[in-house]
Amino acid sequence: MPDTMNPVDREKEMASETFLRQLKQTFEQLPNDIPLLLFTEKSLDDVFAQATRQVIRAFRELSPRITLKEYGLDHELARKYGVTSSPTLLIVPQRYAIRWLGAPMGEEARSFLETLILVGRGQSDLSEQSRKVVGRIDSARRVKVFVSPTCPYCPQQTVNAVKAAIERPEHVALEIIDIQCETELANQYSAQSVPQAFANDILIGHGAQTEEVFMLSLQKLEPQTVFIPESDAAQVEADLLIVGGGPAGLTAGIYAVRSGLRTAIVERLALGGQVATTPIVENYPGFTSVGGKTLVDIMVSHALQYVQIFQGESVLDIQPGKPMVVQTSRRKFLTKAILLATGATHRHLDVPGESRLAGRGVSYCSTCDGPLFKGKSVVMVGGGNSAVTEALYLHHMGVTVTLIHRRDSFRAQDFLTRQIVENHIPVIWNTEVKEIRGEDRVREISLSNVKTGETTTLKTDGVFIAVGYLPAVELAQKIGLQINADGYIGHDGKHRTNLPGIYSAGDVEGGYKQIVTAAGQGSEAAMTIFADLINPYWLK
Repeated sequence: MPDTMNPVDREKEMASETFLRQLKQTFEQLPNDIPLLLFTEKSLDDVFAQATRQVIRAFRELSPRITLKEYGLDHELARKYGVTSSPTLLIVPQRYAIRWLGAPMGEEARSFLETLILVGRGQSDLSEQSRKVVGRIDSARRVKVFVSPTCPYCPQQTVNAVKAAIERPEHVALEIIDIQCETELANQYSAQSVPQAFANDILIGHGAQTEEVFMLSLQKLEPQTVFIPESDAAQVEADLLIVGGGPAGLTAGIYAVRSGLRTAIVERLALGGQVATTPIVENYPGFTSVGGKTLVDIMVSHALQYVQIFQGESVLDIQPGKPMVVQTSRRKFLTKAILLATGATHRHLDVPGESRLAGRGVSYCSTCDGPLFKGKSVVMVGGGNSAVTEALYLHHMGVTVTLIHRRDSFRAQDFLTRQIVENHIPVIWNTEVKEIRGEDRVREISLSNVKTGETTTLKTDGVFIAVGYLPAVELAQKIGLQINADGYIGHDGKHRTNLPGIYSAGDVEGGYKQIVTAAGQGSEAAMTIFADLINPYWLK
């Protein structure tokens, strides 16, 4: 009989046949068997159980290595593996803690296929960077990934979790949960939009994440948005080494690389500096209102397109020369120029009880610790922009907050101070904290009126402190940079220090403590460094 199939359909059929042959070849080369255990409720043979059988039947035709055994929820194996819902599919349960609640159909059929191949290989196929991150997990991670058969973004997150379970089977147990089948469980976790990933009942990812970001979120047990690649290089050569990953350092990195300079950034703590712990930023151009951490993530993502960032490394020593040698806690850098953008740290009250109760009611970061005090009473010490902003943040979070300021008026912007009045946040004026008391945690504080000398006691659950910053000049002092009368790095109008080839930018220089100012100084410093490396001013 003549072939009546049109050319387009014929081409599709041929492509499908080729794909199936390639799949069969892939499964034939797998070194491991793939036993599957399906648990169903015999009295309730619903559409999800039927769909699961059909999907598995289709895959079993690809390879005899895939086997299926089905049991009821009353079977002893169900009790052994803790299976309570139908259908539940266990994938190679002798080696991995991977189970599927619902049917791997629709978009999730792609996840299921990749899962079968991965467990058949017995390898996670993680990138080297991801493997390093997951290797640092030293305790149990009970992972739940909520998915839907109609979600095109879910397979990526599902496979991320599967890879983690295969790489660290001793620590990672995974449940892939179909929200259409397990509606009650989805409601319990408020997982109506997918994909959502939880670890130990903590949300670690909403939406599809890259493999490295997912692994970092799993390791840290909190959502991450940026992944900084690690480097094993014992020595790195650069034209410019930037010490500090705040707005000044990140901006300088972008400008330097765009100028053609080989550039690296070293940051010993969290990227973004003080911005990362600022609840809301309302004065950065282009953003009417943006979370500090969100703004940092945008900056870091932008910088990573240009410059390599080495996070978690402290600079131990700088040796002058051509090139200059910078020794960090992890490697050595050889560089022609150095930019110190080390920023500033929180200033302490230096009163009895402050250091002893730090982390037990004494805090310098409302973003970090504010949620712990919801429904409780705290004090915010300070009168500048930071103190007022953080007091408002705590108030809107549901924390009862009282401001304590040693002067009779705020130093904060009028826009912010008006909000204190509008939100009826009480202020104790002309008052200093003299002592913070409590055995296991903060219970009360001793106050002194700076005008009358009168002392009082105030019961409180927490003390948040925002009384300014101390410039991080230890490294600058160590290498002999001039420090001005206010304690900041001395420099000329183009960010040059007294040592040729070493520059400064950002809060460590003093001046206005503003994000936009620091970013501007970073760009200025980078352009000065580029010009100086072409035509060194110290040789004139």
